[in-house]
Amino acid sequence: MTLPGAFRRVAHDEVGSTNAEAMRLAEAGAAEFTIVTARRQTAGRGRRGRSWISPDGNLFASIVLRPERPPAVTSQLSFVAALAVGDLLGRLGVKGGIAFKWPNDVLVGGAKISGILLEGGEGHLVAGIGINLADHPADTPYPTTSVLAKGGLADVEEATAALANAFLVWYRRWLDDGFAPIREAWLARAAGLGREIRVTLHEGKVDIGIFSALDESGALVLTRAGTSRKITAGEIFFAA
Repeated sequence: MTLPGAFRRVAHDEVGSTNAEAMRLAEAGAAEFTIVTARRQTAGRGRRGRSWISPDGNLFASIVLRPERPPAVTSQLSFVAALAVGDLLGRLGVKGGIAFKWPNDVLVGGAKISGILLEGGEGHLVAGIGINLADHPADTPYPTTSVLAKGGLADVEEATAALANAFLVWYRRWLDDGFAPIREAWLARAAGLGREIRVTLHEGKVDIGIFSALDESGALVLTRAGTSRKITAGEIFFAA
């Protein structure tokens, strides 16, 4: 498989962060669908400033986007990226249930295999995607896994091309048809839907309720005692 014609790849052996490099290129005028990849990251980042473990053999990619949509809408691209990762994992032959954890993780068999980080600037957005291909961390507070551990093909080049092709399909669908088809496809594999979850909010507060829906903007709908609350940012944990 090759990259779709719209994509231009900037490949590195090692960078601090593919997102930081993609943001630098975007600010310098890089075209949409510039994809920055690296064999290793020395300062990989996850959500809320967390470090992202970046060993050789995994996929680290950041895609420059220029969707000409307001920030409240472009946050939906984390769901677009998750769907692309889901398609990629299927193509690589991963065995086990693929699920999407709100707002930006991908799980296989209940264990994290991929994380997504969106970062924006003036007139551009970068979608950073990390996928555990050959290796996964063991010292995390949550279970993790890798493509190799789940019986799939842990090939960085194949995964890069599969990601770009799948992302382009879902991104164009989002541009043409809006969030509705993205939301429907994501909900079909939503982890914890209909179950009790615990949500840690930015201000440190914790809310507990049933993950009952995803609204038309991408907010999580939490229901408790007959009332519903929309949550736009936070981290969820599943009840035992």
